Amino acid sequence: MLLFKKKFIEPILLGEKTQTIRLWRRCRVRVGQRSYIPGAGYIMIDSVDLICLEELTDTDARLDGFPDAAALQAEIQTLYEEELFQGFQAFRVRFTRLPEEEQQRIKMERKKQKELLLEKNRTDQYEKTMKKLRDIAR
Repeated sequence: MLLFKKKFIEPILLGEKTQTIRLWRRCRVRVGQRSYIPGAGYIMIDSVDLICLEELTDTDARLDGFPDAAALQAEIQTLYEEELFQGFQAFRVRFTRLPEEEQQRIKMERKKQKELLLEKNRTDQYEKTMKKLRDIAR
């Protein structure tokens, strides 16, 4: 799961924001991985690059939802002050929001998995209860 500030959800939904810069001790995503953004849905990770923040370009900024590299770097300074101080690594993560039909398919798949798990839990609980009753009856 990748978390974003609310101001970025609409640009992600519109396909205007397709990149994020993250500071991590080690990379937390991989190319080809499906991830979830609350409020925006499922995305596919297209690329992950270890980067030097000073080398961010205006193109990086626009893909990230900022007018230029200076604005992007200012936001990074604000959001990641502690991580920058601690020497975390910077990663450029590019992603694509999955099409709406794929979003719906995944949601239905997850709902079905939850229902199956719930049914299994009910069955397990029933079997435990029946075992206790048999033990008591002896």
